[in-house]
Amino acid sequence: MTRYGHNSRNLVQVGRPVQKNDAIAVIGSTGRSTGTHVHFEVLRDGNVLNPMKYLAAP
Repeated sequence: MTRYGHNSRNLVQVGRPVQKNDAIAVIGSTGRSTGTHVHFEVLRDGNVLNPMKYLAAP
């Protein structure tokens, strides 16, 4: 599962499949953030994983 935070607007619904390069959200600065950015998390079986493993080019 992936989670994204601090978006100003989400462009896709939860559960919708996406492809590489699909726009999924508009970056924002919500909550207690200190500036515009995207908070990205990867979870597997409830454990938070390092997202770089999934973002790195082969």
